[in-house]
Amino acid sequence: MIFTVAIDGPAAAGKGTISKAVAARFGLRHLDTGLLYRAVGAKTLDGVDPVAAALALTPKDLDGDALRTSDIAQAASRVAVLPDVRAALTQFQKGFARATGGAVLDGRDICTVICPEAEVKLYVTASAEVRADRRFKELSAKGEAVTYDSVLADVRARDARDMGRAEAPLVAADDATVIDTSRMDIDAAVATAIAVVQAAMDARAAG
Repeated sequence: MIFTVAIDGPAAAGKGTISKAVAARFGLRHLDTGLLYRAVGAKTLDGVDPVAAALALTPKDLDGDALRTSDIAQAASRVAVLPDVRAALTQFQKGFARATGGAVLDGRDICTVICPEAEVKLYVTASAEVRADRRFKELSAKGEAVTYDSVLADVRARDARDMGRAEAPLVAADDATVIDTSRMDIDAAVATAIAVVQAAMDARAAG
């Protein structure tokens, strides 16, 4: 079976949690494509050229916990605007998405660039203020010395870069189902996404 669920959206909207839940529910492989850019960003903080870092990336570089700091998030957003970096990572993502067995991918340009042929497209979003509050609580729980105002500024700066870049900007695909989690708890958001995927699978089976 080849069945792709493509999920886009800004930082801290909930798409990662939703993606993992959808993958688990339907037995699909999952790829957080943001980790690819975070891994490249992390290497650039060590002085490595971003394109060289992208070309040399290995699965061992994708340690999610180690890559989820605010500094690496900003570095990831900076390297993601570079066309040569995006090109280096695109084929890996496309291959993962269309391999037999089905897959869920989440990121910034999955519906629009990586998987325009995806069977399901979701755009998960929330207000900048809500997303900043979620990220502030997450970082504070990890012991990072941050303030809500600084996190909100980072969220807005990252949104501006992601949505304003010339190469594959973050935007909801015309045929994507939008899930706004601003006033939705995670269980409701996951249930909404699962219902959309189930409907697509049922329609495909009915043929």
